[in-house]
Amino acid sequence: MFFTVECKALTVCLVGFRSTGPYYGRLVGRCKVFLRLVDQNQEQVNECVEGFGVIVLGLETSCDETGIAVYDTRHGLMAHRLYSQIAVHAEYGGVVPELASRDHVRKTMPLIHEALAEAGITVSDLDGIAYTSGPGLVGALLVGACFGRSLAWALGKPAIGVHHMEGHLLAPMLEDNPPPFPFVALLVSGGHTQLVQVDGIGRYTLLGESLDDAAGEAFDKAAKMMGLSYPGGPALSKLATTGDDKRFAFPRPMTDRPGLDFSFSGLKTFTRTKILALAVDGVLADTDKADIAAGFQAAVVDTLSLKCKRAMQQTGIKRLIIAGGVGANVRLREQLRVTAEAMGGAVYYPRPEFCTDNGAMIAYAGAQRLAAGQCSDLAVAVVPRWPLVDLPAVAHSVGAEAVDG
Repeated sequence: MFFTVECKALTVCLVGFRSTGPYYGRLVGRCKVFLRLVDQNQEQVNECVEGFGVIVLGLETSCDETGIAVYDTRHGLMAHRLYSQIAVHAEYGGVVPELASRDHVRKTMPLIHEALAEAGITVSDLDGIAYTSGPGLVGALLVGACFGRSLAWALGKPAIGVHHMEGHLLAPMLEDNPPPFPFVALLVSGGHTQLVQVDGIGRYTLLGESLDDAAGEAFDKAAKMMGLSYPGGPALSKLATTGDDKRFAFPRPMTDRPGLDFSFSGLKTFTRTKILALAVDGVLADTDKADIAAGFQAAVVDTLSLKCKRAMQQTGIKRLIIAGGVGANVRLREQLRVTAEAMGGAVYYPRPEFCTDNGAMIAYAGAQRLAAGQCSDLAVAVVPRWPLVDLPAVAHSVGAEAVDG
């Protein structure tokens, strides 16, 4: 069923051993001959892969959430499990990398068993393993990479390291109405804020990015200044619904000049200045706190919305997707919907549970690349910093939710 991909995996793995034995050379040679035939008849191979389907186990351990999922290219998402470490890190007010890694070690295997049971399959039914290999916390990434690579080796199946942000970018493909290519993607999370033109899987053009703090990071830091509970971003957004977003004239950074880059550090400074001016004996009144939260959120949302509008005008693409943790923000979703529809376009986003880190997006992204014959070698390698535009393209994608080329 998955012979094409497994043959490519075998070739890569054998080359990695650098053996000089006669049987090694003969086997590699035969694999390469076969792969040349495959490349000459790729369309028929794609049809064959689509007909049989590919079942992939996805592992996400890049930060403070352990996500495990099973994805079938014929039937879609079969199962997913998610464990959040919020309670572990709450007393510290932020993610402690060592604690995150240890918790991933404890939770990964039990969640794999739960996901397989929910999907009604065993490990022998899997056709491949996908795991997040970057960007992220290096210790946390190594946990998922070690589990994924070792399990694949034990099963004799191919494995692939997936780019965390590509997972987010492709998360809307898990929905019933996925966007056709090309589209403009707003990747907005605690660690990244980027605008990307997406012409296909692996065909990415960076249009703009944050020059300092990511939008999600700015949300969390502003919330911490106001003494809100961890995680700060969702707490600030909730508080903002009770405040007056016009009371304070928050700036809209870098919107008074051309370009698609972002900057949110100035908003933190403005927030800090307001808190110091309004606090009495170090205590901020509830009304002031709500109005600051509302003004801060409005400034971030307006800035993101304006830059998305510019990106759509610049590229001529009328489809916009929102992905990443901040993509769950209700006000942002609504404002971008209005912006896109005013331009005769449409906005797409994953369900809220797939905006944050999850295994489903990794399983989907990995399935696309494994089905296209891509795989990782036997090395357990992670990349804490990894530009999205460095990824190789996928010529053809497969899945229950077909996307237009």
